[in-house]
Amino acid sequence: MRLKTELYKDEQNKTIDKIIHILGITETKNTITLYEIDNNETMKQQLMDLIPEIRKWFSFGNIRPISNPDNSQRPYLSIIKQITKTKWNIDYKDHRIYNDDNVIRTKIYTFTKRT
Repeated sequence: MRLKTELYKDEQNKTIDKIIHILGITETKNTITLYEIDNNETMKQQLMDLIPEIRKWFSFGNIRPISNPDNSQRPYLSIIKQITKTKWNIDYKDHRIYNDDNVIRTKIYTFTKRT
């Protein structure tokens, strides 16, 4: 039995490219904060709309938010981290956003393309 990574390599790459496009990651802008993702409803919905496609092209048994997204707090974040990791390295660190008198603690994700 052949693996989905062998059978659907092109479809998987297209899906990963869609996720990167939804996030707005380019060569010049390769970072995004968790705060941006959490507060952008259209981005979250576009990522969640990819679940049927992900189920079709990827092995998702070990990715619980894809198999059962209703029981996860941030299934869209799991989609980003788990699906894109074959083509992209994702590093994160704590980040603070200063907004008027408020300080918002979040994480910043940096995407670098694998070679």
